[in-house]
Amino acid sequence: MDDVELTAAGLRLRAWRDEDAPAVLAALADPMIDRWNGQGVTDLARALDWVRWRADRTSGTRLSLAVTDETDALLGAVSLNDIRGENASIGYWTAAEARGRGVALRAVTVLTAWGFREHGLHRIELCHAVANPASCRVAERAGYRLEGTLRESHVYGDGHRHDEHLHVRLTTDPHPALGPR
Repeated sequence: MDDVELTAAGLRLRAWRDEDAPAVLAALADPMIDRWNGQGVTDLARALDWVRWRADRTSGTRLSLAVTDETDALLGAVSLNDIRGENASIGYWTAAEARGRGVALRAVTVLTAWGFREHGLHRIELCHAVANPASCRVAERAGYRLEGTLRESHVYGDGHRHDEHLHVRLTTDPHPALGPR
């Protein structure tokens, strides 16, 4: 998984760098990101630790990428997590100023395709809080089928246990038609 860099219609998915820490600190301070992805990143030193942890691929069970635009401005993050054999999960967040532009959809779609094609994955799971309808739309538009609701399955950044939707893409599922953006 070394040197993975992907592109998707105006986006670049690349390895995390130390110089991303200030943008990460600003993005993770957003109340919506904090609610669903609470990371405890409250200062630049913690943001740098967060970036370095995300950049570390030595476990072989995670690939986390910064999502940037053509100018290398940070728009979000996307990760394949818990990679075990042919299975993994995917997660993402989008910076406030990048929302509503299809950033998460394009990032999830391109990383999913990479996981199937280059890493030999068969099944990728995407979980999100039921109370987060924007993530549900991303999952559905990225071709992830709803398999069910996991009751009170995860404590999110808001400190509360939430029901989650479990969406799944299989390598045998049709590739989603994204349409123009």
